[in-house]
Amino acid sequence: METLIEQILIYGFTAILIVAVVFFYLRSESRKSEKVKEKIEKAREEGLHEPVSLHPVIDTNSCIGTGACVAACPEKDIIGIVDGKARTINTSRCIGHGACFHACPTQAITLVIGTEKRGIDLPHIHQTFQTNVPGIYIAGELGGMGLIKNAVEQGKQAVTNFAKEHNLKVDAQYDLVIVGAGPAGISATLTAKKLGLNFLTLEQDSLGGTVFTYPRAKVIMTSAMELPLYGKVKLNETSKSRLLEIWNDALSKNEITIRENCRVENISKQGNVFEIEVQNGEKITSKGVILALGRRGTPRKLGVPGEVSEKVAYRLLEPENILGKEILVVGGGDSAIESAILLAENNTVSLSYRSDKFSRIKPMNQQNIDKYIKDGKIAVFFNTNVVEIAEKYVNLQDSTSNNDTFRIPNDLVFIFAGGELPVELLKKAGIQVEKKFGEAVLKHNKKSWI
Repeated sequence: METLIEQILIYGFTAILIVAVVFFYLRSESRKSEKVKEKIEKAREEGLHEPVSLHPVIDTNSCIGTGACVAACPEKDIIGIVDGKARTINTSRCIGHGACFHACPTQAITLVIGTEKRGIDLPHIHQTFQTNVPGIYIAGELGGMGLIKNAVEQGKQAVTNFAKEHNLKVDAQYDLVIVGAGPAGISATLTAKKLGLNFLTLEQDSLGGTVFTYPRAKVIMTSAMELPLYGKVKLNETSKSRLLEIWNDALSKNEITIRENCRVENISKQGNVFEIEVQNGEKITSKGVILALGRRGTPRKLGVPGEVSEKVAYRLLEPENILGKEILVVGGGDSAIESAILLAENNTVSLSYRSDKFSRIKPMNQQNIDKYIKDGKIAVFFNTNVVEIAEKYVNLQDSTSNNDTFRIPNDLVFIFAGGELPVELLKKAGIQVEKKFGEAVLKHNKKSWI
């Protein structure tokens, strides 16, 4: 009898313990869900819920709420769990790492570019990275997947596919010309060397491409990647200088030289070979072309009087060497914010942005700029546009005050208004450019970029 009572007590206590654990777990999950819901609502109110580029789309029917995608995302508050299902939060701040896609155990995530309302211009690319023009391949940012690890992989695959698919016996100066020396271009270059191709790599600026234009102190988020002829590079956070050091090391060890400051003006098919014309009028022939260009290789200009002045720049290379200046930074993206913060350490900095708030910047940048504004280190002029750049001042127009203009003292202007897709170069080469409205770029069961 006592044994029965003891068993009942034990079972009863165990049941109560299980119920308590389940209760507190469910309450904890409910609270977490409510917090995520609040973040989603806040993101909608602040205009951060609408994606601007590559972003995850979650199939809630397949999602089982493991949270693996949340843990894998290098950014903050891009994805959260609501009622046991993954949901996107600040989608506009997603920069397309793709870590969530690979982490999902049920393949519930698809990486998509554009939305039903906002289209993104992308060149037509086959799964092999070949364009509609046989012999011309595109890898990296220009194709919509610009993150370092992805770009490195694409550069490698594009060259490998070219070597497999094309007859290299035609008469030309080179087997392959690689245009661009960013992550995709460097990877393509090393792969071409590995495969024994006769190749030439051209870069309109300096080694590193878009990465080279980052402010020196900018931290680049990346992950482990396999660099051809170099090996595995394991980096979670690194500086621009460290990344460039690795690339320079890889190239020098393999006795590879990049032709820098060489802008490609035109690409055309002449019989069985491509003719690549560069800015000095030189014409180079090749059996194939890899376009590893950035989407913003050409800075977008404001088109205002005085913009051609020497005091105007479109990238910030050595902020530590700029001291005691009156500086205006134009733009509201991450590059503008980061540059303004770096310059504010030793200068008087103002920032002009055409909108009424920063809506597409990383959370850390938002926190930093808020602090700098509060501490009076940066003066921000929202709802303004530059209308004139003079020697000692800049005129700004206030769109909220009958377009009134006002003047601020100025020594230097840094413009971060984005860049322009090299549409003309693509069109001249015969490459089709399409506007993608919410189309899958990477999905499971077809693990390649489409």
